[in-house]
Amino acid sequence: MAKVIWEENAITLLLEYLENARIEFGNSTVKRWQKERKTIEWRLERYPVSYPLEELLLGRRVLYRQCHLMHNRFKIIYYYNETEDIIHIVDIWDTRMNPQTLVKRIR
Repeated sequence: MAKVIWEENAITLLLEYLENARIEFGNSTVKRWQKERKTIEWRLERYPVSYPLEELLLGRRVLYRQCHLMHNRFKIIYYYNETEDIIHIVDIWDTRMNPQTLVKRIR
């Protein structure tokens, strides 16, 4: 079973998005999103390459994958290090943003 590691930037973004959701929609929405995140992590641990490649990041030396979170409003961006059996979650991208912001953030 693979290990899931959240990079610092991704944790910061997740906490910001959850706090904004708490303010805008309330605690029940935050709890629902947290449950969805845990379900995604469960799947990643067992099936690390089951989510599709992120098309905006093709051609990089690392194969970035994406999975939707919070009703397709966000994408969790990650890559799988097969040698170490570790999933690195590197970003959470708000899909309402310009796609080039994701391309620029992931170097």
